[in-house]
This record gives sequence, C-alpha cells and structure tokens, in this order.
Amino acid sequence: MEIDADISWRSLNKQGEVLCGDKVEVLKGEDFDVVILSDGMGNGVKANILATLTSKILYTMFKNNASIELGVETILNTLPICQVRKIAYSTFSILQIYHNGDAYLAEFDNPDCIFVRDGKIVDIPYVYREIGGKKIREYRFKAQQKDLFVLMSDGVEFAGVGELLNFGWTRESVAKYTLKCAKDTLSAPRIAAELIQACDDLYDHKPGDDTTVAVLHVIGRKVVNIFTGPPENKEDDARIMDDFTKSSGMHIVCGGTTAAIASRYLQKPVTGNRDGTRDIPPTANIEGMDLVTEGVLTMNGALQILKDLSKDQPPLEAFISLDAENGASRLAKAIYENCTDLNLFVGKANNVANEQLLFDVTVRRNLVEQLKETAQGLGKRVHVKYY
Repeated sequence: MEIDADISWRSLNKQGEVLCGDKVEVLKGEDFDVVILSDGMGNGVKANILATLTSKILYTMFKNNASIELGVETILNTLPICQVRKIAYSTFSILQIYHNGDAYLAEFDNPDCIFVRDGKIVDIPYVYREIGGKKIREYRFKAQQKDLFVLMSDGVEFAGVGELLNFGWTRESVAKYTLKCAKDTLSAPRIAAELIQACDDLYDHKPGDDTTVAVLHVIGRKVVNIFTGPPENKEDDARIMDDFTKSSGMHIVCGGTTAAIASRYLQKPVTGNRDGTRDIPPTANIEGMDLVTEGVLTMNGALQILKDLSKDQPPLEAFISLDAENGASRLAKAIYENCTDLNLFVGKANNVANEQLLFDVTVRRNLVEQLKETAQGLGKRVHVKYY
C-alpha cells in the first residue's frame, strides 16, 4: 500500500524574542514528503534569518526536483562557520519519506531523531559522511505505516536546565514522553502540541532557548470527499453524485438541498440526529454516507476550527474542539486528522429566485475557497470540481 505523511510542528520563542531562531519547512510532493528543521545560531532576528535561509534553500532545491543528497551537499559546502564559537551558523535535520516507503534522514548538529515503531523506541542505523569538512549523520531505511518520527532543535533538550532539572530534558526523557503520548494518539499535531507544552512547562513558561519539535507520522493515503451545493443544472444531479460516490475514501454531504440530492440518488432516506448546538445545526444520516451536515453554518464552524489549528501556535481549545460531538467539529476532524487528499465536489446553482438561497450560494463559494486555502496550508492535497 502507498504511504503518506501526517506532519506537524510547534515552536517556542526564547523569552523576550519576537522571532523564533528555528524554522520548519514542509514539502508535499507527488511521490514524497519532506520535512526540514533548521536551527540558526543564537536567537532573535539573526538566528531567524540564518534558519530561514537554510530551510528555504533546501526547500527550493527539493521543490525543483534536486536530489536530497545534492541539497545537503550544497548547504554544507556554503554554510559558514562562526570563527568565535567554531560552530556552524545553522544546524538542520531533513527527513524524506517516499510514498513507496523509501526513507532518508540527514542530521547536522541537531539532536538525534526519535523513532517509534510498534510502540517501541527504535534506533535506526546511520553512517557518518563528511562534506566540506563537516560531518553529518545519514540514515537510509524503509518506513512503514504507523511509524512516528520526532525531529527537534536543541532547545528541547535544554528544557528545564537550571529550573526544574539539573541537566535539562535529555533525549532519553523526550523519547519516553513521546512513547507515552503515542500510546494515546499517533496524530502528529496532537503529539507535537503535547511535546511543546511539556517543554514550556519545564522552562516554567520562560524558554531559555528557541525550541521546536517537528513530528511526522507515516499513514496510508486518506481521501475525504465533500459534496456541497446543488449543481447549476438539475440534469447534473446524477453526474455529480456519480463522481462523488465513485471517488474512494470518506464521503461527506454538506447542506440540506445537497442531502436531498444524495437521498434521491442513493434511494435512502435522510434521518435526523440531536447533536446540534446553539450555533451548529444537528447532523443527519444517509445510509452509505459517512457524515451528513447542514451547509453554510456547519462549514463555517469547521473552517474556523481549521484556521485556529493552522496558526503557528494553535490554541489548546482548537484541539479540544475537534473532539466535540457536533457537525462542525466532526467535519473539521475528518479534514485535519483523517485526510491527506481532499476532494471538493461543488454545485454552483445560482438561478434561484429566493434571495436567501442566492446569499447561501455566494457564501458557500467563498467558504469553499477558504476551505481549500486553509486545507492546503495544513499540508493537504486539495482538488475542487465545480458543477
């Protein structure tokens, strides 16, 4: 089975700094996924610039189909050394997972990656390679579904130094805590949030260094299909349903009129639930569909949750809201935690006399575009087809 990657990262700025000296870049390619974590020397603006340059150069090279080995060589051959401290201006970790399972990891002066497989911490064999007088650790291995990787800057290992711990949060301690988190969930965003929260607590909410974790969870490709809005021509009801139902994965219907179209096509009745809230209408059921919701209000509620989760530092409430039993939360959770590819089947009917329906159509189109942009920002591959 072809695999994919669920990737998330969280950072803490050093106390008193506006900018973070760590930088993460993620590239979702057609055949592979890459996550890059760079740590600029020092803190603040200078460190941010150094880390950004390193990660952007690597990202741009990989995006233009340069080999990851060439990217590593280019950075190591051009990265200057601080003459005072005798260390590189930026360190980095690069993890590349191909969809066929081939994997490559390169680390230059960052803490070792934590690798969890089958509920255990596993050490991956590596070799040292010298490029331009600089040594890197290189790992080549085969990834499989449910593997979990944690890349980190050295601020993670320094957490607690002089405050709660004598020597900081060692890699072994981070690994044990990761294992504990992984027993509850393998969701990359949740594990990243829990790890960075633990670091913040150990720093007593006064980080002594820029601190970043990047989590990659290997998953199977997960497709979510959403059908919303009647097509422009009623004759296309069957066509949109044909395309929608023939696409593999989860099937979600958003909107009352949309649900009626699905009901007629599937020849299954719509039955209601009692899970509504003051702001979100209740969901419904149609046999063969994974989720049936109201349209504009529910989609907007889900969009707001996803926008909160797309922030650099998502609020804890956004993660909590994913588990709520209402249509907006269930829709957001499907997209956020159970989706690598999002297909949107959108009807664009606008030849209605009712002004409220015209308003709904306009809002729906806007919501679809925002949903597309937000999902892409979360690393999802999004395809939109209008009818």
